[in-house]
Amino acid sequence: MEGDYIVGRNPIFEALKSNREIDKIFILKGELKGSINKIIGEAKDRHIPIQYVERGKLDGISGSIPHQGVAALVSSYAYSTVDDILNASAEKSEEPFIIILDGIEDSHNLGAIIRTAEAGGAHGIIIPKHRSATLTQAVAKASAGAIEWIKVARETNISATIQYLKKKGLWIFGADMAGENYYYETDLKGPIALVIGSEGKGLSRLVKENCDFLIKIPMVGHISSLNASNAVSVLIYEVVRQRSLKNEKR
Repeated sequence: MEGDYIVGRNPIFEALKSNREIDKIFILKGELKGSINKIIGEAKDRHIPIQYVERGKLDGISGSIPHQGVAALVSSYAYSTVDDILNASAEKSEEPFIIILDGIEDSHNLGAIIRTAEAGGAHGIIIPKHRSATLTQAVAKASAGAIEWIKVARETNISATIQYLKKKGLWIFGADMAGENYYYETDLKGPIALVIGSEGKGLSRLVKENCDFLIKIPMVGHISSLNASNAVSVLIYEVVRQRSLKNEKR
């Protein structure tokens, strides 16, 4: 099976907790403090080989990403399908909550979005197969391990995927500065997908046309837009807020 590396203490610990298939763990010689000991204990419990190596080995594995004295050889990240994401919501008896990313190309942005989406209870993320960051160790690091707990699907045609989700009963909300309403004026409690555009260009024309509603975040300063991962955070936690209020009223 083709392998990949993940680096950093928290991403590797989350991979261990999620029962990700791990072939071997590399630990810096003499690095036996703090959370490294937890990683060693988990690895031994799962009978995962541990190899103690010099710093140069870890530097070569991690490239420019800080490795914190540990790296793991793992199976490549397996993408889910859109139906896998919908089934995940059904298994929890929850209305679907999906994040669609229309061309996020920065790995750190994608990782940050994955982290927020998992923390906010989203059932999955959909990314395009082209012109998009993919699931790499840089994304895993930026997600602080959340990549191990949320489903990510890759689709060739985002507009067609939106149409499929509509047929499944979801309402599609695109984030756009030309939106009709502010996000906090919009009912986000039902089965929904939030669509976020690329860092530079925003939503593509066809994707925008396929959204049911366009919503916006107020900008009252001199800067006219937020970083994509920050915008997603604002919108995800509005969904969390509204759904929490809905559950309290039951």
